Amino acid sequence: MKNLSKIGAYLVLIVFGFIMIYPLLWMAAASFRSNAEIYTSIGLIPKRVIWDGFVEGWKGSGQFTFGTFYANSFLLVVPTVIGTVVSSVLVAYGFTRFQFPLKKVLLAVMIATLMLPHAVLIIPRYLLFRNFGWLDSYLPFVVPAFLGGYPFFIFMMVQFIRGLPSELDESAKIDGCNSFTILTRILMPLCKPALFSVSIIQFIWLWNEFFNTLIYVNSVSKFTLQLALRMSIDATYDIQWNQIMAMSLLTMLPCMIIFFLAQKHFVEGISTTGLKG
Repeated sequence: MKNLSKIGAYLVLIVFGFIMIYPLLWMAAASFRSNAEIYTSIGLIPKRVIWDGFVEGWKGSGQFTFGTFYANSFLLVVPTVIGTVVSSVLVAYGFTRFQFPLKKVLLAVMIATLMLPHAVLIIPRYLLFRNFGWLDSYLPFVVPAFLGGYPFFIFMMVQFIRGLPSELDESAKIDGCNSFTILTRILMPLCKPALFSVSIIQFIWLWNEFFNTLIYVNSVSKFTLQLALRMSIDATYDIQWNQIMAMSLLTMLPCMIIFFLAQKHFVEGISTTGLKG
């Protein structure tokens, strides 16, 4: 009976897993179909395979290929992720290991910013970045990342570093380490799971970002993949959906590859930041 119940549980999980992944499989199959078959079929096997979806889709709008949009996405995402990790660690280290005036008030204010609706911040941010002359660039994403502009990740790091024993710091001070050395040589190696979590979540969020890039980036030459996909749909009345599906599939690949390569550290970081503190 125990083996039967286990087999039944596995079968249920397989069925639900297939249901969850079916849209992704259908999108991959649609990359090799004609428009007529995409509109009329929900199966996974194309009746007539069309091979030019990836080749023609990669050409983009003609003036810029999807290679340009891929490079733009990395130019936006990679510096922003690096800035987020660096600033989150530094700010969290200050909140957890140092005593200074209004520490609790500043921490409460930082956490309170998480409660602000995004719609409230759109206009003030736009006016601020416009006055700085940062519009039509990636600076509205990169600069706030290096200045601690993502409190969610700071809070994650605060929760993790709080769980690390302060005796480590005291032992390092006895050995002659200063505060920066304690952070870089003692605490950061122990924070690796949390750092992976911050990096992966921020990478996926920014890679899939559409609304903010639509507001701040105006030049087609600086469009990210998400804006390029939307432009491809708007470009012509006769939309070749197999090309859209093919480019959508390629757009998803970096997030999927990074997640599966760092899945172990990601799950560990999420669990420990939730339990420690």
